[in-house]
Amino acid sequence: MEYKPHRYQEYATQKIIECPAVLLFLDMGLGKTVSTLTAIDLLLHDYFEVSRVLVIAPLRVAQNTWAREVEKWDHLRHLRISKVLGSVAQRRRALQADADIWITNRENTEWLVSEYGTRWPFDMVVIDESSSFKNHQSKRFRALRRVRPMIKRIVELTGTPAPNGLIDLWPQVYLADQGERLGKTITGYRDRYFIPAERDGHIVYKWRQKKEAEQRIFEAISDIAVSMKAEDWLELPPRVDRIVPVRLEGKARALYEQLE
Repeated sequence: MEYKPHRYQEYATQKIIECPAVLLFLDMGLGKTVSTLTAIDLLLHDYFEVSRVLVIAPLRVAQNTWAREVEKWDHLRHLRISKVLGSVAQRRRALQADADIWITNRENTEWLVSEYGTRWPFDMVVIDESSSFKNHQSKRFRALRRVRPMIKRIVELTGTPAPNGLIDLWPQVYLADQGERLGKTITGYRDRYFIPAERDGHIVYKWRQKKEAEQRIFEAISDIAVSMKAEDWLELPPRVDRIVPVRLEGKARALYEQLE
């Protein structure tokens, strides 16, 4: 299929090319994957900025979505993909494959880092659904943090960067800029932008934003973050409601009434 990018897709692709660290906070349906793949292709074969690209994604996305997008678009079909999934032996074989992009699921992050150590080979990393790295105490965050200085370019994709509030942003932004914008530590980030809301002695269970914290945080990351909502960009035809009555009989009716 011929790729005819929308204006917002062109902007996202250009942002990835121009900025070594990018946070793409785009709603579902805005083409995050194809925009990123287009940028990867240009960085690999036109700009020669990167040579080995790693994509970390949820398992089903790693299994299907990225490869399907490469097969779908004419301008991407030459890209070679290797899926680093399955058993340890299967993963190691996939890592040895001749490819442009290696794709693994997020649960393999710690294993992958330990597999390479200081010989980390990927100069570009894409985190698909970066909110899965929102816990600064998780093994996957700590593992990627160790090799972050060896990564030349990083792209983080998600439609929900802060599902539990802006407290979730620090780990994701840290992986992008290594603490340049929101601070080197989660403690400093909390002290700067939040106050304890619920606590038991020294243990804080919930944090509340300080006045104007949201604006200050957004300003701090504005040069590397792109945020777009589907309702602002997608041009859809008017909705057509089609009502189809369904008659439930016997057991199905009883189960429905029980649920109701």
